[in-house]
Formats: sequence, structure tokens, C-alpha cells
Amino acid sequence: MVVDEIMNPWHSRPLDVHRWSEHPEVKVLVDGLWKKHFKDGKPNARGPKQKTSSKDQLRVLILDLYVAWKDDPDLCIGVSLSSNAWHAGSRYNALHISKKIIPVIQTLRDAGYLDKDEHQFWKPGHKLNRTTRIRASEKLQKLFRKAKFDYEDIGRAEGEEVIILKNDKNKQIEYDDTPATNRMRKDLTAYNDLIAKTFIDIPDLQEPVIEIENDDGDKTKLKIGSQNTKTHRVFSRSSFDAHGRLYGGWWQRANSATRARITIDDQPTVEVDFVGLHIAILYAEAGKKLDFDPYSVSREKVTAYPESMTRKLIKYLALIAINAKGKSQAYQAFRNGAPVGSFMASITNKKLDKLLDAFLDLNPPLEGKLFTDQAIRLMHLDGQITSHIHNHFTKQGIPVLSVHDSYIIDCWKVDELRQAMADASKAVVGRPLATSIKLPGKEEYSFVSDYELQTYIENNLNPPRCDGYVDRLQAFEKRTGRDIGPYDGDPRLMDAEEQD
Repeated sequence: MVVDEIMNPWHSRPLDVHRWSEHPEVKVLVDGLWKKHFKDGKPNARGPKQKTSSKDQLRVLILDLYVAWKDDPDLCIGVSLSSNAWHAGSRYNALHISKKIIPVIQTLRDAGYLDKDEHQFWKPGHKLNRTTRIRASEKLQKLFRKAKFDYEDIGRAEGEEVIILKNDKNKQIEYDDTPATNRMRKDLTAYNDLIAKTFIDIPDLQEPVIEIENDDGDKTKLKIGSQNTKTHRVFSRSSFDAHGRLYGGWWQRANSATRARITIDDQPTVEVDFVGLHIAILYAEAGKKLDFDPYSVSREKVTAYPESMTRKLIKYLALIAINAKGKSQAYQAFRNGAPVGSFMASITNKKLDKLLDAFLDLNPPLEGKLFTDQAIRLMHLDGQITSHIHNHFTKQGIPVLSVHDSYIIDCWKVDELRQAMADASKAVVGRPLATSIKLPGKEEYSFVSDYELQTYIENNLNPPRCDGYVDRLQAFEKRTGRDIGPYDGDPRLMDAEEQD
């Protein structure tokens, strides 16, 4: 048996226990492996009856290995081989994957289908502790290359939990449903169903992959498509009154320049932002209105840095200060989050004090609100606002993509989006909060006139569509039965020659 060595076991993600597909060619691949390597295709009858058969657990494993391979051939999957790690009855395990998957993994490994790196344990809580890592070996990759199904043929298990509760250690915990959790799940399921039937892509992207950059400046690739569109809601500190933001869509990890290129059902989009959302909420709670850029401090107050740099420093520091539990913690977080080797990593507390003083001079309603652990509460409120906006458009069958404090929508529906944002914020915090249209090349919170918006829309109505995009669009139409077409019969998307 020849397997490759896993060079970087930290380049990994956990096993996704909700991969599923009824595609007939998936069944062909799984049946072939089962008959050849799993006791002549006969399931092990020993032990209690399983809710999900070992063969179906093999299917989940193979599908997730396939997705990981398509995303990145070097990407590993983290999986525990301890029986105690598997909880078939958990609400976060819709397919009831159990400890019976462990011998399935071992059998695949023994047959040469998996590269494997053993788990590592130093001591409780040690940062180098990790689970076993696996990935498709070259032998399994050969089967994947011959397989007659593709990435987009793999979906999610029905009943996958989308309302997630975590404890103080960021671990998922069980909970009893209430009318509130049932309502949130119903709303989010309706939203996800709509998004699953929506073509969300980028016309100039030949391969469905974008580059993203993390806080350390490291760049990684992210595959866009149906595997990365499902949204879930996360609550924290063992309470449904803490946190509650919505996560999941690939657009949330894209930068603003990439988001500006997104189309929804082949229509160009526009992104609309709340002006300083968390600060605006604190203003509203103080009975005040925020209708200006809260980070543009007076140059007389801060002269040490260029104006554009000063604004970035103020924004970064202010948001950390609002969310932190104490000043020393906030200042250390500011320096720790700075790019390695930058001047921000060594900026003194005295200079940070000066920046915050300038910020408070501009925003007096925030006096006494810094260093008070506001983040978890403010995210709870902005999660409610986003839920209101989602529900408004989902009921009409109109897709909207959320990025926590901004929203992407079909370019012709910007006015309705801004009104929905005003209505949602009024419902949650008692008054409508100011919004700002985000256009490429415009500074954040810049005023955008109706003429500028109309010009932008007209210039982007019929963007060049590369072959890869058109192929993905046609595959989507075939898979969903929807007829979008490049133009969808809309004269606004046709060239003048075609309209004639």
C-alpha cells in the first residue's frame, strides 16, 4: 500500500457530517467500494441498530473527501477516532453519524484510499493538540477523476441544524426548542431554500475560486458555489440573548471589491451599508441620530498620520474598544491584530489614548460605552436586524445577501432595500438607522447621488461573461430547472442591436 505523507496536518477543516447526494453516480462509486472492501457488501450486524447504516456513513465520508479534494488537494479533514467523540443523537448531527464511522475510516485506510496523519495530544488545552487528519489518497483521487458526478451534485442533508448555540468555550451545546427557536429555524430555512434556487456568481471568474486574505496577510483560495451558500445563526454564552449573527455565505469572506462583481440570477448588484452600525445603535440607545461618518475625526486633534490612515486607525481602535472588557485588553488586541512589522504593532498606549480621545470628542454619546464588553449584545441586535431584512425579501422571493452590517441585492431593488433596512433597524432599536450605498472607488460612507447610482447600474448592466461563468449558469439551469439565460428576456440587459 502506497500513500502520500501529509506535509501540513494543520491545513485542515473538520469532517462535515452533513454532506449528502442522491446522484446515481454517487451511488455507483459508494456501492463499488462497499462491495469490494466491506465484508463482501454485508453490514456488520453486531451491536445496537444504527439510525444511519455504515454504508450511508461511508457515503457521507466519501462525499466530504471529494469536496475537500475539489477545494484543495492538500486540504485535510480532521476526524476523531475516539468512540466518545460521536453523538448520533445530537441536533447537530442530522444524519446520525456514529462511532460506526471509525471502522469505515480504518477500512478505507487499510485499502489505501486515505492518506492519514495520527492525532496529537500533549496535555489538556495545549495549542498543539489535534485530531487525526485524513484526505483522499492518489488511489481514491483516481476514482474521483473517473466519477460521473461533480462538485455541484453534492448537497446538504435535510434537517441540518441552522440555529446553533455555543457555550463560553465556543463549543456547540444542546438545547430545548422554544417558539422563538422554531420561528428562527423556519425563517432561516425559507431563506436558505430561496438562496439554493438562486444563481450567485461572478461573470469574469473563469474558475469558481476567489482569493481571500486573513488578518495576518496570508492568502487562501475559496471556492464559490452551492457548497458555500447555506446560512446558519450562531448564539453564544449558552444564551439566545447573546450574539445571534448569521454566517455561511461565501460572499461574507470576500472583500468589498470582489463583492461588487457579484451577480444574482445574472443581474448586477449593489451593496448598501449601515453607517457605523454598532456606533449607530449606541447613538440610538442614547436617543441620538448618527448620520455622519463617526470615524472622520478633526485633523486638529490628530496630526501624526495621513488623513486616510487616521480614519482606518480610529475605526479599528474604536470597534475594539467598544467590544473589549478593559482598556489594556483592547490595546493589546489592537497591537496583536496589526500586520507583522507594521507601525501599528508597536504604537504606544499614550498614542492610542489620544486617538480615542479624538474619537470621543466627535462622538460624545459613546462616553462611558468603551471597554464595556458590548460586542456580544450589539451583534445580537444586528442579527435581529438582518433577520428582519431577510424575512422581508424572502417572503417576496427576492434574494438578498448579508454581510453582517451590509446587504447585496439586485441593482434595481436598492431603494426597497434601503427602506427595509430603515424599517428593520427601527423595529429593533427604536429608530431608523442611516444607510450608505457602496460603490467601487468611492470612500466608505461617501454620498452617492441618484445620478451616480444610475450611471453605475447602466455601466454594469451587461458585463462580459467568461466561458466558465456561462458554463456554470447553464449547469445551474439544468440542475434546478430554472431558465435564467444570459439576459432572461429583460431589455435592460440586452444590447441595443438585440432590442431592435
